[in-house]
Amino acid sequence: MSIAPGTDLFQCAQNVERGDPERFASVMAAPVPAREVLFPLYAFNIEVSRAPWVTSEPMIAQMRLQWWWDSLEEIRAGEVVRRHEVVTPLAALLDAADAAILQELVDARRLDVEPAPFDDEAALWTYLEQTSGGLVQVAARGLGGRCDAAARHFGRAAGLAAYLRAVPELVSRGRHPLPDGRPETLRRLARAGLKDLDTARRLADRRARPAFAAAPATRWVLNRVAADPGRVAAGELEPPEAVLRLRRVWTSLTGRW
Repeated sequence: MSIAPGTDLFQCAQNVERGDPERFASVMAAPVPAREVLFPLYAFNIEVSRAPWVTSEPMIAQMRLQWWWDSLEEIRAGEVVRRHEVVTPLAALLDAADAAILQELVDARRLDVEPAPFDDEAALWTYLEQTSGGLVQVAARGLGGRCDAAARHFGRAAGLAAYLRAVPELVSRGRHPLPDGRPETLRRLARAGLKDLDTARRLADRRARPAFAAAPATRWVLNRVAADPGRVAAGELEPPEAVLRLRRVWTSLTGRW
């Protein structure tokens, strides 16, 4: 792994390997310096995204999210930062603006605590932009890229693809994940996500390329939804590993999504 065992970075990498194998594979394909940026960020994202789901008590879930928000506030304000295997390496990466973006991510995740559906499509897009979009934006900035607009567009698309893949599980947990599950609505969402993906490709900074490593899976999923929206409810959106592997190689060699 080229990361010293026993370090915070090694623990972050292990957390990502267990909690988000696709992102782990993409980070391991990135240059070694990029791993020092991406592993802490993705480990943070795992902790925050699962906080609403590890308990059936909404108050406890909110307290977990508040703990992460407060940790980011310490970073943002330049205060002494609490010792933690994820927070400590994050503090070495983030400036005040980055911390504020991730605080918006935490606040958006509070919506996951309750089963209420999004009010409309605009609310869903806002959620995706603040969660996935914010994460990609901070990752791109940490890699030296100056392409906030590209990161936000890409994050919306990648977040939508991941969210649509999760719909069957969310429904099984008693949630109402989509404001409108009609085929024409799902097809429209997928096409909008593909448009975001194309916009991001035009605007992206080469230095930030590892932050866009989810592009192969994102395009594959959204193309399938656009072609057949029924695949969302059927849970037929898991990309074959062989396809992802080939597309990762193609992207890494050509820079094309």
